[in-house]
Amino acid sequence: MTLSVPDPGKPRILIIDDEPQIRHFLRISLKTEGYEVLEAERGETGLSLFAKHSPELVILDLGLPDMDGSEVLAALRESTSVPVIVLSVRDKELEKVKALDLGANDYVTKPFGVDELLARVRTQLRNQERKSGRQTEVPLVFDDGMLRIDLAMRKISVNAEPVRLTPKEFAVLKALMLASGKIVTQTQLLKDIWGPTHTKDTHYLRVLLGRLRLKLGDDPTEQRYIQTEPGVGYRFVDTFVPS
Repeated sequence: MTLSVPDPGKPRILIIDDEPQIRHFLRISLKTEGYEVLEAERGETGLSLFAKHSPELVILDLGLPDMDGSEVLAALRESTSVPVIVLSVRDKELEKVKALDLGANDYVTKPFGVDELLARVRTQLRNQERKSGRQTEVPLVFDDGMLRIDLAMRKISVNAEPVRLTPKEFAVLKALMLASGKIVTQTQLLKDIWGPTHTKDTHYLRVLLGRLRLKLGDDPTEQRYIQTEPGVGYRFVDTFVPS
């Protein structure tokens, strides 16, 4: 277990991972970006550190020596909505969906690129800051100068030209925007928008997302607005995260 000297001016990130090399690599990378870092190699230690020091974000491995990372995630979600990024060698779709359904905000498989991970950390911290500082549930307007989405007025435009969406296209876009920066699983989208009998009809989403990206001017190769986590789900992003 390692704990740096607290600095209230820096976001505090807790790493729970039993691999010393990974913790060392993450510690250097995160400290270089100005974050304060706490480390634990066991799940129980990580939960104790979280309770004592209230970090702003958790990076969590699933393969821990004393308990499964999913148990740690479930324990965290009993008392906090702090962002959790799962970092794991487990790349099966079922594992990813399980972690996301338990409340993980993101899922990154090992080996990973540090630039991608840091971008995901920034996204989660930014989203958490927005949530803690607003009275309404979510910002109802997204506008980056090219794409404008007004959820309340149900108006979308690209380069000031109006865009017409079908009711289901708008419903999917709204669901993704309400969880901005967080993966929404295919199962959840299908259940909420098509109904509980359609949770296996993933082709519905693939076809709809193809149309939606085309209408929003979203390049499917770069996925500026709607990012795909293959076999798992989708997320709406307001800054580009490298794939």
